[in-house]
Amino acid sequence: MPVTPYKGAFGNNELIHLLKRTLFGVKKSDINTYKGKPLTDVINALLSDETAALPPVNNYNDGTFTDPAIADGQTWVNAPYGNGNVNNRRVGSFTSWWTGNMIGQAVTLREKMVVFWHNHFATGTATVGDARYSYKTNALLRTYSFGNFKQLVKQVSLDPGMLKYLNGYVNTKTAPDENYARELQELFTLGKGPESKYIEADVKAAAKVFTGYRIDANAINYVFDPARHDSTDKQFSSFYNNTLIKGKTGVDGAKELDDILNMIFLQNEVSLFICRKLYRFFIYYKISPEVESSFIVPLAETFRQSDFEIKPVLKALFSSEHFFLDQNRGCMIKSPADFTIGLCREFDIPFPDKTDYVNQYFMWAYIKSQAAAFQQDIGDPPDVSGWPAYYQEPQFYELWINSDTISKRNVFTDRFISTGYTRNGKKISIDPVIYTAKFANPADPNALINEALEQLYRIDVSASTKTFLKSILLSNQASDFYWTNAWNDYKNDSGNISKKNIVNSRLQAMYKYMMNLAEYQLS
Repeated sequence: MPVTPYKGAFGNNELIHLLKRTLFGVKKSDINTYKGKPLTDVINALLSDETAALPPVNNYNDGTFTDPAIADGQTWVNAPYGNGNVNNRRVGSFTSWWTGNMIGQAVTLREKMVVFWHNHFATGTATVGDARYSYKTNALLRTYSFGNFKQLVKQVSLDPGMLKYLNGYVNTKTAPDENYARELQELFTLGKGPESKYIEADVKAAAKVFTGYRIDANAINYVFDPARHDSTDKQFSSFYNNTLIKGKTGVDGAKELDDILNMIFLQNEVSLFICRKLYRFFIYYKISPEVESSFIVPLAETFRQSDFEIKPVLKALFSSEHFFLDQNRGCMIKSPADFTIGLCREFDIPFPDKTDYVNQYFMWAYIKSQAAAFQQDIGDPPDVSGWPAYYQEPQFYELWINSDTISKRNVFTDRFISTGYTRNGKKISIDPVIYTAKFANPADPNALINEALEQLYRIDVSASTKTFLKSILLSNQASDFYWTNAWNDYKNDSGNISKKNIVNSRLQAMYKYMMNLAEYQLS
C-alpha cells in the first residue's frame, strides 16, 4: 500500500512549509516563482536541478603565503598535495565554497541532501587530512544526492576520503581493520534497530571483504591491490541467511564488494532504516508505532520497488498527506546551518560576486564559522555517527538549543540587522528597507507584518505579538497612517536620508524583535 498522497489545498502556507524543509531559508523570489503552481510542479523543480557546482578556487594567497602549485582564482582540486600549510588553506577554501553553494542555491533539494548524506556518511576534513579527498567526497554526494542509494554506498566504500577516515586504506589480509565493515552495517545501511541482527562475526567477515584497497594520492583515487586482499571464503550469519561469499583471487577480489552489498541490500531493514532517517531529517524526530506502520513501512516498500532509487522516495515523502499535517509544520528546531544560511537567503543578503572571489570566500567562511559556533561545523561532524541532534534520543534536535547557543544565535541576528559583518571594506548585512520593499503592500503595517511572519515564521503568533510589532512600526502611535505616511514619504523621496532613516530604524527594531522570539528558531 503506497503512502497516502496529499489532496488538500496547496496555498502559500503549504508552499512555504515545503520550501522551508527542502531549502536553506526561503527567499521572497522563491515564493513568488512557485506561488499558485501545483504541488507536483514544485516537487519536480526541487528534484530536477542537474547543474554541477564549479569547484573551489585558490582564494587564500596573500602577503604571507603563496600556493606553489595553484595561481590565484584557479581550482586546486586536482593539484598535487603540497604540504600541511597548503592543505589547511585548501580546507578553508573547500568549506567556504560549500557554504557558498548553500547560500547561493537555486530552488533545488540538492544542497539539503548533500548535508543529509554528509551527516549519514560522516567524514571530517581534520581526520581525512587532504582537502582534495574531502572535495571528492562532497562531489560524490552531490552526484548521488537523489540518485541510487545502493550505487552511492558502493562509491562511498571506494571513496578516498572514506578510505582514509575509517582506515580502509590500511585494511589488509595480514591486519584486517574492522572500522568500515562495522560502520557500513551499523550506521550506513542497517542501523542499530532491534531487527538489525547481524553479529560480530559478520563484522569480521565483512572486514576481510574490504581488504586490499589503498589510496593513490597522485590520481586522487582508490587502488585495489590483490596482494593485500584476503581471498579466503567469508561466512556470514543466519541474519544474512548463512551467505557464503566465495573468496576471489587477483583483480577479481574487487568483485566481492558487489557480493557483500547484494547480500546486505536483501535485508528489508536497509530501506526501513534510510526512510526513518529521511523522516527525522525532513518531517519530525519522533516516529510513533502508528507512523512506523502507516508511513515508514510503505515508504520503504517504495524504496525497494524502485531498486533503491532515492528520488521516488523523496517524491512520495514530500507529496504525502502526512508531510502536510498541521502537527508537522513548525515543529523542527533549525539546525545551525539552516539558521545561519537561512537568514542570509531569507533576507536576500548580497555577497561579493565571483569577480571578487577573495572577499566572497571570506564572507562565506564567516557564515560557516558562525554555524560551527552554534554546534554544526560543516565538513567536520563530531564523529562517524554525525551530529547527535540527528540521532540522539530522546532530545534529537532539541540539542541544538541551550543557554549558550541561543544567546549566540540572538547575537548573530542582532548583528545582521544592525552593523553586519565587514572585512576588507566589504559588508554583509540585512537591509530592512530593501527587504520590505519586496512585499506586496509595505505601506500597510498589517499586511507588512502578516507577510513577514508568513515568510519568516512557521507557526502563528498571538494577536498581542502582532499588536506589539505594529507598535514598533507606528512608533507607539495609535493610527496605521503613522507608518503608511512614513513609508510613502520615503518612497516618494528615496534619496532623502532623513526619511529613509525613519523607516529603516523602525524596521530594524521590528525584525530584530521578530528574530529574537522563540518562533524564529522553528522550521
